Amino acid sequence: MLIFSVFKTLTDQEVVVELKNDLCITGILKSVDQFLNIRLDAIKVTDEARHPHMMAVKNCFIRGSVVRYVQLPPSGVDTALLEDATRREAANQSRR
Repeated sequence: MLIFSVFKTLTDQEVVVELKNDLCITGILKSVDQFLNIRLDAIKVTDEARHPHMMAVKNCFIRGSVVRYVQLPPSGVDTALLEDATRREAANQSRR
């Protein structure tokens, strides 16, 4: 559940979500759950010409299974803390 914890710390920050159908949505991350379902507010579509129907949408819910990538803000991720947490989780799993 390490990835879930990382996403929980990024609430109220701008992220870019690329879906499996090649739609890229930029918005403010409002919530994420254990299935990595994502709720975004103040969304903008990267390629408005290909997806004109998304121009009127202001917020959305994205099912985790349709997400290809999530681009996180570099300032929002503490890499040292993430590396340490990854090592601890790997050590805990190797003991089992």
